[in-house]
Amino acid sequence: MDSLDDLLVNPVRDAFAHDYEDARRRFMSAAKSWRSYPSAARGPQGQALHTDVAWIGPRDAREVLVVLSAVHGVEGYCGSGVQVDLARRPPALAPGQAIVLVHALNAYGFAWERRVTEEGCDLNRNFVDFDKAAPHNPGYLDLAEHLLPRSLEPEALEAAEAALTDLRQAMGEHAFQVARKSGQYVDPKGMFYGGSEASGPRRILEIIAQDCALEQRDFVTVIDLHTGLGPYGYGELQCENAPTDLSHHLAEAMFGPGLTSPALGTSYSVPVNGTVQLFWERLRGDGRYVYACLEFGTFDQEASRRAYRLDHWHHAYGDGLADSPGGVTARAAMRAQFYPEFDDWKAMVLFRSRQAVAQALAGMERFR
Repeated sequence: MDSLDDLLVNPVRDAFAHDYEDARRRFMSAAKSWRSYPSAARGPQGQALHTDVAWIGPRDAREVLVVLSAVHGVEGYCGSGVQVDLARRPPALAPGQAIVLVHALNAYGFAWERRVTEEGCDLNRNFVDFDKAAPHNPGYLDLAEHLLPRSLEPEALEAAEAALTDLRQAMGEHAFQVARKSGQYVDPKGMFYGGSEASGPRRILEIIAQDCALEQRDFVTVIDLHTGLGPYGYGELQCENAPTDLSHHLAEAMFGPGLTSPALGTSYSVPVNGTVQLFWERLRGDGRYVYACLEFGTFDQEASRRAYRLDHWHHAYGDGLADSPGGVTARAAMRAQFYPEFDDWKAMVLFRSRQAVAQALAGMERFR
């Protein structure tokens, strides 16, 4: 029988990285088969960045589980740890099943310890159809100048916070959070900006899906790893499909009553525009897929908002350098908010992730 050290203590020590380059080394060491996709962006010291893909199982598998990390850059510390753990201790696969690990999709955000891509956009708001009108979020414009004031001096911050408090009370909590988080397409310097065209990481994901022939598989399940919402260490599985979609019902059958839905109001997340789920919906289209966001809670949302403000301000109005005083402060705040460097949190992440992977593999086998 495996000891507690074998089950969680050693994996925690082995899986989680100190920075993007350490994460990449650990992933490439653990993965038996991998392919690299270079990013157009560069790291904080000018280093090359890559999204790396590992394949576990038969290449002709008809059922494929895709595990994504670092859609929101800095959240890749968590996702990379999960992927390294999976690569080092692969779960049992039924005949005809495989796992694809997409490591550091937003490599720029991971390396710079930001949520955004090299274009400054939120990748999880970037999967809209840019041939059509962008989603409308009128409430954002009321918040924008207060979320990111031109000055961080105490008097300016006090005025901004007072204005946000008044708006929050006038709008109501749900409307306030929708305006702040659901995605906006008018303010490139602002938070949760969805972009004006397909970002570099979005194009990389399109190439990976083609190279892995994911459109042709009988069934594809996606687990997209995130951090920052919910109670500390809790892993919430969110389904972002419309509740009437076949894929939503398949997700319920796969993951059980613990599955949540922003559209139904059962999730810690509000409904969001342009998420990665739309990519899989367009790719598969026939309902023979499940997309689930596995979100691990860290700390409170007001701390999160303050960290966003420091990061965005530094790159919008500061010097934008990684190692200047402002850059060090912003990066430390983002890292602390989205990557709790405590063994108990990491152990909860690994346990819940292994559980979700097992549920996904068993669900695909049942759906045959």
